[in-house]
Amino acid sequence: MIRYFILGALAFVCLSSPVSALQLEPYKDDLFAYPGILKTGDGGDYVVVDYNEMRDINGRDQVPERRVKQNYISLQPKRSQRDLVVTTSKGPLKVMTVGKLSGASVITIYLHGQGGNRQQGMNDFTFGGNFNRLKNLMDRNGGLYVTPEFSDFGDKGESEVAGVIDYFKAQSPQAKLFVACGSMGGSLCWKLAQDAETSRHISGLIILGSLWDEHFIESASFKRRVPVFFGHGSRDPVFAVEKQQAFYRKIRTSAPGYPARFHRFESGNHGTPIRMTDWRGVLNWMLSASR
Repeated sequence: MIRYFILGALAFVCLSSPVSALQLEPYKDDLFAYPGILKTGDGGDYVVVDYNEMRDINGRDQVPERRVKQNYISLQPKRSQRDLVVTTSKGPLKVMTVGKLSGASVITIYLHGQGGNRQQGMNDFTFGGNFNRLKNLMDRNGGLYVTPEFSDFGDKGESEVAGVIDYFKAQSPQAKLFVACGSMGGSLCWKLAQDAETSRHISGLIILGSLWDEHFIESASFKRRVPVFFGHGSRDPVFAVEKQQAFYRKIRTSAPGYPARFHRFESGNHGTPIRMTDWRGVLNWMLSASR
């Protein structure tokens, strides 16, 4: 009788305990940790990060802005890296991938800005090795990383990226999918968030040195409380940090408790968030916060 009671109790514990969300394992966390925190607010969601070019570019790169020091990278993901043409509902599209093409645990897609291409987010050596870290995080955790080519930052580009999202989500239907957008790529992030069909597949948006879109507040993604992360340099000459911060505040006030975070890199420039954002911290937060 006691034996059956214990087994029944164990079964109850197993059934009543929540399934733990996927969390990415550490990878070079000490090297990519923020060098210092100047200020926090909003219960830790708003963070001002100490940034210094002499330390965070010249001290980190073997050749400033062109080649990071070797200890920041691992080329292990090269074994699963591919340059492909995938046939989507929008036609054939060029993409580069790292990791599992099907059955992935998590999917991260990076959309480049003006003048970029699918190779930017696959470069192991630029931006302080931060893209290499993202590649390693996906590869070592059974995930998939995708950098697509697209025609423009308007409706056609949005349609092409939507095709890429639909294609890879169909190969890994259980995976949460996050879209990261650098600079002008952010216009595609906001368009995708407002697309009634594609937005169902998106579990989080990562906006790096980019723009804002007031229409997001009216979108299905906003109603689903899709997590949004903003990374922005305080000296960004392209998109003013004050306007992006105001948009972050509007999201939070429009829906109290909304999962939104803002990391301001003090004295950072336009490309600083791509170099400095802690990918593991951001993605693990999104994996826990997304529904």
